[in-house]
Amino acid sequence: MTINFQVKSILLSLLAFFVISGIFTVDQRKNAVIFQFGEAVRTINQPGIYFKVPFIQNVAFFDNRVLHIEAEAKELTAADGKRVIVDAFAKFKITDPIMFYKTVNNFQGVSIRLNKIIEAEMRKVIGRIELTSLLSSSRRSIIEQVRDNVNQEAKNFGIDVIDVRILRADLPKENSAAIYGRMQTEREKEARQIRAEGQEEAARIRSKADKESQIILAEAYMESQIIKGQGDAEAARIFNEAFGKDPEFYSFYRHLQTYKNTMQNNDTTFILSPDSKFLQYLQIGK
Repeated sequence: MTINFQVKSILLSLLAFFVISGIFTVDQRKNAVIFQFGEAVRTINQPGIYFKVPFIQNVAFFDNRVLHIEAEAKELTAADGKRVIVDAFAKFKITDPIMFYKTVNNFQGVSIRLNKIIEAEMRKVIGRIELTSLLSSSRRSIIEQVRDNVNQEAKNFGIDVIDVRILRADLPKENSAAIYGRMQTEREKEARQIRAEGQEEAARIRSKADKESQIILAEAYMESQIIKGQGDAEAARIFNEAFGKDPEFYSFYRHLQTYKNTMQNNDTTFILSPDSKFLQYLQIGK
């Protein structure tokens, strides 16, 4: 009885170990591939608890999230012969874990292969354009072309390249000084042209303002003369009406004003006839 019990215990332990060794879980961030004698026999895309045959089958896990790699900085030559140092990165996702395992095996393997593909495609695309296009709004279409070409190549590794972007595009150090000098000269030329146009516009505005001010002053002077003339006419009319009521008094008043204006100084000397009309109100000689 004791021997049978021990045998059963051993068998139960082996069975438990067999069952436990065959159980595995798949995380929602992973895909799993079951291999049997090195050959892929099953792909698992859903999270959960699964079973494999212990010692005969083994499981490899592959990330199903969007992965990121950075391409090494490379010096490329544009169609106009100008060189540029480009840093880029790529976003990709594993779509076929079995093909991925067979071709690149792991993340390090796919990183090496994608680096080479990205470099080759960027050399091909940038080699057909001028450097200014890479630094303008055309950059977007250029990068999309690189991405599509890289994605076409990457499908052979069981991955889908979602995006390729340029992190930085710098000029080589030996070219920077000359290019910056040329750019500075161009900017100074533009600045001089803008200043000249500004001065021309300022002169035009001043000339227009001077002309308008002269017109305004002339119109104001003309209006003032009209008002002055109207005032003088109205004053003359009032005087005429006032003094027309008593001509004798008006004559007397005018003579008094004349006396006042001509006899202001004590040393004034007049030689007049006694019967002069100028002296008629002074009663001289009578």
